[in-house]
Amino acid sequence: MRFWVGSILAISLVLAGCDDTAKTPDTDNPFAPGLAGGEAVDGLIVGHRLMSAGEYELALNAYSRAIGDQGFSPDVLSALGSANLKLGRLNQSEDLLRRAIRDKPDFVPAWNNLGVVLMEKGETVEARQVFRHAYALDSGNSDQIRDNLRLAIAKTENSAYEEEIQTPYQLVRRGSSDFLILQTP
Repeated sequence: MRFWVGSILAISLVLAGCDDTAKTPDTDNPFAPGLAGGEAVDGLIVGHRLMSAGEYELALNAYSRAIGDQGFSPDVLSALGSANLKLGRLNQSEDLLRRAIRDKPDFVPAWNNLGVVLMEKGETVEARQVFRHAYALDSGNSDQIRDNLRLAIAKTENSAYEEEIQTPYQLVRRGSSDFLILQTP
């Protein structure tokens, strides 16, 4: 008798915890079930963590999901631009960062990242101006922006010298398949 009472009590507790809606799937809904009482984590936070971990493609996906929550805000545009920069998609990155700056002209990280894109594209004169603007907006508080500005200034002031260093040799063809390497003066 005691065994039956314990068993009935255990079965009734198990059945009381069951939800009738969980047993029967919704046949009218073709989509996967939603979250079960939990909240989704902000896509920007997830993306930032993935960027720190070097997972740029996954970060781009997380930032893309953030569009659903925040729309094309300057934060999302800048994050998308940064992920594209890390993936080497310079034109896409430039477009996104310019949109972020257009929407929020005092957004310092977007200005800095745009300068990095321009440096990568070899547009050092414009990158210098962009870094100078970012440094002014930041009131000189960021060492990274200051270092980027210094590099851009050095590259624009020494561009002729840099070209000589990069191409110190010239190939001269002798005959049909022989090449002679001459050092340029």
